Amino acid sequence: MATRKTAAKATPNVSKEDLLQYYRDMLLIRRFEEKAGQLYGMGLIGGFCHLYIGQEAVVVGLEAAAKEGDKRVTSYRDHGHMLACGMDPNGVMAELTGREGGYSKGKGGSMHMFSKEKHFYGGHGIVAAQVPIGAGLAFADKYKGNDNVTFTYFGDGAANQGQVYEAYNMAELWDLPVVFVIENNQYAMGTSTKRSTKSNSYWERGAAYGIEGEEVDGMDVLAVKAAGEKAVAHCRAGKGPYILEIKTYRYRGHSMSDPAKYRTRDEVQKMREERDCIEQVRQILLTGKHATEDDLKAIDKDIKEVVNASAEFAKESPEPALEELWTDIYAEEIPQEAV
Repeated sequence: MATRKTAAKATPNVSKEDLLQYYRDMLLIRRFEEKAGQLYGMGLIGGFCHLYIGQEAVVVGLEAAAKEGDKRVTSYRDHGHMLACGMDPNGVMAELTGREGGYSKGKGGSMHMFSKEKHFYGGHGIVAAQVPIGAGLAFADKYKGNDNVTFTYFGDGAANQGQVYEAYNMAELWDLPVVFVIENNQYAMGTSTKRSTKSNSYWERGAAYGIEGEEVDGMDVLAVKAAGEKAVAHCRAGKGPYILEIKTYRYRGHSMSDPAKYRTRDEVQKMREERDCIEQVRQILLTGKHATEDDLKAIDKDIKEVVNASAEFAKESPEPALEELWTDIYAEEIPQEAV
């Protein structure tokens, strides 16, 4: 039986420059998502749109523990992951709006963007389908003999899918260098984990396969970073997979079409006021005299300019030509070493 492990509360044992970078990265995601929500409301983004507002510390903290060559694959709440790994906001926003300048030439939309350069292997619309894909990416690195790690993100709703446990079994059997990241925002599509799941300590389920793991405070970017460093060290040492159940919270509904009536406004407001991940770093910067109010206002101003520029780029980028319907259907044969 697994012994409960919760990552210790992190102390700000990082440099001023790192703290400012985490603040900037999380703020970029939030402002970008706010703008995406506006464009959706204007009818410029169609289909589904799942915003990451509230969960920014998860991906920023884990990217702080990653190195060049590490891979990431996730689900449809994926814009934050794209921005955190360094994908261009212009290309992301253009893809959201279905424009030629997007990462998938305007043909993929919110759920189907990829970047070979940034080792981002997509958001996936089929619940939990990315989990075995993540195990496969890790198998490729194990096969090649490098020390790269794959971050495989999925939510608390997806954690009940069968393919998750098939992937766990193979990953542990073959000692694959994969960090299974459960972004537990506590409501899946709209049902509390307390109502939907008998055993809602998701990381402990790995014990059946011999996989180590822990629960992490996902509203604290420093705690996430510390847990991420421990997990990747485990994987790079050849010890197999690791599970991080990161307890986080989304402020918006499951998607833009979700009014989120399954929880109270007071609950959301309380989380915003007392646990917001960006505000926590802001207070560390101010109380530690690492930055002034004016410094942080200047960062926010710069971020807003970047996000506004991405929206303008998207609006000005043309829609894909009709002929694009027939391109990118089949992959071209590529040498194995380039995968």
